[in-house]
Amino acid sequence: MIKGYRYTESGLTNVWLANGYTIRKTKYGEGVSIRDVDSLHRALARALSNKPRLTGTEVRFLRKEMGLSQRGLGELLGVTDQAVSLWERKGQLPKTADRLLRLIYVEHDRGNAPIRTTIQRINDMDAQEREHIIAEEAKGGWKTRLAA
Repeated sequence: MIKGYRYTESGLTNVWLANGYTIRKTKYGEGVSIRDVDSLHRALARALSNKPRLTGTEVRFLRKEMGLSQRGLGELLGVTDQAVSLWERKGQLPKTADRLLRLIYVEHDRGNAPIRTTIQRINDMDAQEREHIIAEEAKGGWKTRLAA
């Protein structure tokens, strides 16, 4: 049996913390405090990027660590958001998508500027999806901007 705290709050079911956490009794029952969750999640994502095959929950974890929606990840991988949703639920993603997702995460983690810029552009597009396009005629042609 593995000793430690089974850390399921991340959405992953196979993570055990050997240390870095404190269990406290509260008036509502036991509570857990985990130190430096952001660093923990980066370490978990790095470990996932080095394992043989990703499960659906691991795909979801990596996607969320990059701050991507299913649509955003689908755009990066050249598939629909429905395909990403299916992978996350069933865990059966094609080998090429599995490898590309790992590569994208590793480059994102390393601070690869073009990858980060692309991911930020996709995140911005997701946020702007519900915004309106305002077109104004100006000298030299029409100009557009996005507005909420």
